Amino acid sequence: MANNQPKPDDRSDNVEKLQEMVHNTIENMEEAEATAEFSNEKDRADIEAKNERRRESIAGMREEIKDEYSAQHDE
Repeated sequence: MANNQPKPDDRSDNVEKLQEMVHNTIENMEEAEATAEFSNEKDRADIEAKNERRRESIAGMREEIKDEYSAQHDE
């Protein structure tokens, strides 16, 4: 018989996971910028637009890191 109990909400490593996601996103941005140097105008514009969305994502992840850190240290 299957265990239908939900897994406990283990958020203990959320900060670390989010920090790794920020790091990976920054690396992707840097690689895209390097590629843009050798791209045509349209591709450069596409890369810049994608990197802008990445910057917005990073800002959101950093806010989530602050929230998670606060939640972990308020307990």
